[in-house]
Amino acid sequence: MSEQKLKIAVLSRGPKLYSTRRLVEAAEKRGHEADVVDPLRCYMDITSHDPAIHYKGQELQGFDAVIPRIGASVTFYGTAVVRQFEMMGVFTLNESVAISRSRDKLRSLQLLARRGIGLPITGFAHSTHYTQDMIDLVRGAPLVVKLLEGTQGMGVVLCETNKAAESVIDAFRELDAQFIVQEFIKEAGGRDIRCLVVGDRVVGSMMRKGKEGEFRSNLHRGGSAEAVKITPEERSTAVRSARIMGLNLAGVDILRSNHGPVVMEVNSSPGLEGIEGATEKDIAGKIIEFIERNGQPGKTRTRGTG
Repeated sequence: MSEQKLKIAVLSRGPKLYSTRRLVEAAEKRGHEADVVDPLRCYMDITSHDPAIHYKGQELQGFDAVIPRIGASVTFYGTAVVRQFEMMGVFTLNESVAISRSRDKLRSLQLLARRGIGLPITGFAHSTHYTQDMIDLVRGAPLVVKLLEGTQGMGVVLCETNKAAESVIDAFRELDAQFIVQEFIKEAGGRDIRCLVVGDRVVGSMMRKGKEGEFRSNLHRGGSAEAVKITPEERSTAVRSARIMGLNLAGVDILRSNHGPVVMEVNSSPGLEGIEGATEKDIAGKIIEFIERNGQPGKTRTRGTG
């Protein structure tokens, strides 16, 4: 229990969502005040010396920390609200620039690759020519074509033959869609590992498995999950990936490949229901504990205003 009572804003459009409710419960259980604030209903006064946020006709004041739960569809406005809190000197669990960085799948993969994090072989192109060379770049079919804007397994296609891959790539290009092409990690067997990182620690990890006949392991698509013991290399990969993104809270998705752990994605607003259910751990409580150590008045770190 923290001696300092904190006032925490949970930026979320869904007050009844499991993750939002658990964060509020965990904060209140530890003696803090937690308010759910819909970022799309915030409006901002952008001035040099007295920046402010208004919500439902009143100015938001007195917050010590913000937990952003920004959905992918509202990233632009949501991160603007987070940035405004940063300008006001409020500690934000994940900073605006880190959220934006993680949401750009191509940029995040380039940043991870630059720092030596294991990744699936990935190709990205704009031109409609040389489709076959793009396929050869990722060692041919089977391969995965993935929309850059997709979430929760949407816009992800497994192509089992080179001909199928050509058809999907050409179709996506005709739609002027942004996408990447990745090698298919067959040995993963439709399983991945979600590591929940808080600060510099993995506080929970689960193995997710796709339903029968489904290569995507997302729980939203009918997958199942169970607690899993991760290796020191997997633990280090998850923590390093979150740090490279600049995230204090992250869900790092890892595949077990023949050449070690490879990172599929780093999520800045990881859901808590699946991992709390699988691990039977109070993950929300761990998040509030981190804020107690880092989010009190005078401990604000606003690196992310750039």
